[in-house]
Amino acid sequence: MALKVLVYSDDASVRGQILTALGTRVAPELPRLECTEVATHPVVLRSLETGEFDLAILDGEAHPAGGLGVCRQVKDEVYNAPPVIVLTGRPADAWLATWSRADGVVPQPIDPVVLAETAATLLRSRVAS
Repeated sequence: MALKVLVYSDDASVRGQILTALGTRVAPELPRLECTEVATHPVVLRSLETGEFDLAILDGEAHPAGGLGVCRQVKDEVYNAPPVIVLTGRPADAWLATWSRADGVVPQPIDPVVLAETAATLLRSRVAS
């Protein structure tokens, strides 16, 4: 069984950085990851509404819909939404991450260790439940 991760950014290079940071497994005790890349807000919502994803990673700097606003919408509108990590562009955006109800926050530029550890923590709680 693989853990399904949704990766949202309008920028293919940011999606690539996320995928590289995650690799195929974020912790030895967790199953391998199966990542799905999406580039638009409507596809994020449609994808998460299926209930198939164990984690979503949203780019706070995406355009025209930033990941912070998308996270807030997901938490408000998607039944049993998975945990969400938002990538913030500036340290001052930390308050927005709280407003968005993100489960994890990782600053950009992406530190692969921080992203993998944050993902592993959230996925462990998902696997345990």
